[in-house]
Amino acid sequence: MQSMKWTLALALALSSFCALTASAQQPASAPLPNDPTPSTSSQEANIQAYVELLRSDVRARKTEILTELMNLNDAQSAKFWPIYREYDVQLQKINDQRLNGILDYAKNFQTMTDEKADQLAKLALALENQRNELKKTYYEKMRDQLGGIVAARFLQVENQMLMVIDFQIASSLPVVEK
Repeated sequence: MQSMKWTLALALALSSFCALTASAQQPASAPLPNDPTPSTSSQEANIQAYVELLRSDVRARKTEILTELMNLNDAQSAKFWPIYREYDVQLQKINDQRLNGILDYAKNFQTMTDEKADQLAKLALALENQRNELKKTYYEKMRDQLGGIVAARFLQVENQMLMVIDFQIASSLPVVEK
């Protein structure tokens, strides 16, 4: 039961993360192997429902935050938003993988092995590297189209939002035991 409580709390925090970077697509969620029990399926369905509910609300809030903090004129907006939407779609793919990794962590938390912990840690590091490479790529696209100041502002605002969400997720995850 304890595991279920922190899994749902984690799902809510993670859904905020996913929502802030969500595109219109639904996350790819791989079925959990070798455990199709009704409680597991029900738990996954509940988590997915929470994720989708929060994604729809927070998506609008992210646009509001970006619009206000980016402070773009009409010409800049016409260039910024198409690039940002491309970035957002790519970021969502990374976030979907992260969600699956966290769900895998939740599934294995009680029976964690050295091998599984190593696998999950390497996945987390790889996804962090992918996210940083993605930000670098889109910083450069923004810089080329909108100049260094707007590109730096994009990177700063995006980093601030991602750090807040990362903190929420990290504080929701129990530390690996044993």
